[in-house]
Amino acid sequence: MTSATTLAASLPAGHRERLMRYAREVSFDVSVRLFVEGHRADRFWIIRTGTVALDLHVPGRRPAVIETLGHGELVGWSWHFPPYVWHLGAVTTTPVRAWEFDAEAVRALCDEDAEFGRAIAVWIGRVVAHRLHETRVRLLDLYAPYGSGNT
Repeated sequence: MTSATTLAASLPAGHRERLMRYAREVSFDVSVRLFVEGHRADRFWIIRTGTVALDLHVPGRRPAVIETLGHGELVGWSWHFPPYVWHLGAVTTTPVRAWEFDAEAVRALCDEDAEFGRAIAVWIGRVVAHRLHETRVRLLDLYAPYGSGNT
């Protein structure tokens, strides 16, 4: 992911510090499922070390890996949009250390402070837009007759 969508690049220092007051350090072994498509989105993570694969349920097959995330990247954005359910799944592909955030607490903070809430919404929007673009490129590489060409 580009640095423009990481927490450090996306939020002003004051907002970043405020958000980090709600962070809790967590660790996961390899192959730990962080969330399942269709389940309640009640938290999110920022990766400190390790990698997490975002995957899509495919009936009768293994989940298809959509993207792999690493250091500084946001894992999970569905917590920010009603109905607050995961649109994909996520599983660790290496041991992971991350900051975990309670979604309800962060949404409440966004509601209390419009400026902070807007900054979070813009950050999440950048992440979503970037991931949609990357998905488009991957799909073109897989299915278009001449690949993605210039993007």
